[in-house]
Amino acid sequence: MPIELYLNVALGGVLTGLVYGLMALGLSVIFGVVRVVNFAHGEMMTLAMYAAVMLFVYFKLDPLLLMLPIMAALFLFGYAMQTAVINPFITRPEHSQFILLVAIAIIMINSLLMFFGPNARNVLVDYAYDSYQIGPILLDKVRVIAALAALAVAAALFAFFRYAPTGKAIRACADNNRGALVVGLNVKRLYALTFGLGSACVGAAGCMMVLLVDVTPMLGPTYTLLAFVIVIVGGLGSMGGALLGGLLVGVSEALAGLVLTPSAKSMVTFALLILVLLLRPQGLLGRKA
Repeated sequence: MPIELYLNVALGGVLTGLVYGLMALGLSVIFGVVRVVNFAHGEMMTLAMYAAVMLFVYFKLDPLLLMLPIMAALFLFGYAMQTAVINPFITRPEHSQFILLVAIAIIMINSLLMFFGPNARNVLVDYAYDSYQIGPILLDKVRVIAALAALAVAAALFAFFRYAPTGKAIRACADNNRGALVVGLNVKRLYALTFGLGSACVGAAGCMMVLLVDVTPMLGPTYTLLAFVIVIVGGLGSMGGALLGGLLVGVSEALAGLVLTPSAKSMVTFALLILVLLLRPQGLLGRKA
């Protein structure tokens, strides 16, 4: 096969990997601050995807234009869930948190099944079959726009945590929870804000992902697992690691589908996970505990 084909496929994997990275970024932010693993992460993205599909079907609104309102809705959903349900479990054993969030995920899956049924739904925008050509390189317009949107959301999140006073307070909670309490920070409120921000990230990723794949209620566990793989490869709690892990997984899936077979994508992804765990257990950009 010509080298241009490999290059095209790899660049397509990079674009998809940026969306994966944004999805995993929400999970990494929540774990890095709240120290709770959100086992309903993929289900929340599925919820955002269905919201985008329904608004497209009834009002013909582009999912990318819906990104901000869906992010706001997912932020409020995550904030309320953290405040009302998860906060009482913060000090409980990890297996209790695991059971709680798995139960929430199962409720979300079955609620989607009840309302929308098991059939796949998709969004077909006007530019779905457009592409950009740069010499021998051919890039799907949908993937390019989704990747740029993912970069914009990730950059905004990085800037918030680095420069905004509330973002600095959240980082203080992540670095030293007891110290944050001593200086008078409202840790529970900051935890809820963090969970809301992580949920907003996954809401944005859902608006982008619905342009690339069909959505079904059972899609959630697949993306929850994929988000786990990405954050472990990049390093749990590392925001940069989540984006790097998303890029690696996106490229490895794309090349595996070309060189081997599309059904081998998951095999290569988990082989990458095993390799990283063997050589660098804390992840590529993670820190040792």
